[in-house]
Amino acid sequence: MSTNEKQKLDMGEIKKKINKKMGKINSKFLVLSNKGGVGKTTVSVLITRILEAEGKKVGLLDADIHGPSTLKALGMEDLNLKGGADNTMYPLEKGNVKLISVGSLLENRDTPLIWRGPMKSNLIRQFLSDVQWGELDYLVIDSPPGTGDEPMSIMQFVDDLTGGIIVTTPQDIALLDSRKCVNFLGSLNVPVLGIIENMSGFVCPSCGSEIEIFKKGGGEKAASELGVPFLGSINLDPRLVQTMDSGLNYIMEFPNSRASLSMKKIMQELIKQGENLR
Repeated sequence: MSTNEKQKLDMGEIKKKINKKMGKINSKFLVLSNKGGVGKTTVSVLITRILEAEGKKVGLLDADIHGPSTLKALGMEDLNLKGGADNTMYPLEKGNVKLISVGSLLENRDTPLIWRGPMKSNLIRQFLSDVQWGELDYLVIDSPPGTGDEPMSIMQFVDDLTGGIIVTTPQDIALLDSRKCVNFLGSLNVPVLGIIENMSGFVCPSCGSEIEIFKKGGGEKAASELGVPFLGSINLDPRLVQTMDSGLNYIMEFPNSRASLSMKKIMQELIKQGENLR
């Protein structure tokens, strides 16, 4: 057997193993953006938190290998990752939420990972094939910015992704970044569930007036021009930063806030889009 034939055989076995694990998960959302700083991890955590608040069994796979921050956002920094036989890993667990992150594998979380593509792809494979996710209603996958190794590996390894969620900011330039993500998903035959506009306005706590710090409407305009669903917008809220830093569930702490109500509508639209693609 040639080396190429052996690699194809090994990959086939890996895909079978991943498909078996992923088959126990009802819906799988890939959250991505073409550039950093748009709040993609915040959106991933908010989706996880709103599903948790609704009593769903949800997992979060942090595929941002060079900048994992979900451990802190979900209040799981003090939990230890457990392993078993045959390279099996058990995700961190708190309530109805399960989490796997490279941050939980590091003895010193201040140490940077200086890894090239093959090492990152191999770790993503392990997160999908060796982690005992069990039965979940949802798996949220938080990918790093861009259209590189990590999101590409996920799309190649997972055959039945429900779809991709594109996070952007309100500026008109959002169209340029969103178009790249839409084309990226299309090139690998992954459905586009829609675009979320983050940082969409700030309501002054003193006077109640809305300030468009980063303009407004760029995400909705991008969705319209690209012919994909617009899932909704999330406003800036200092309390969201505070809950992320303290590992609290923003949706439960501030259920009637503007951002929480927006997330509930976004979740309804996400579920609708996912069902339409079945």
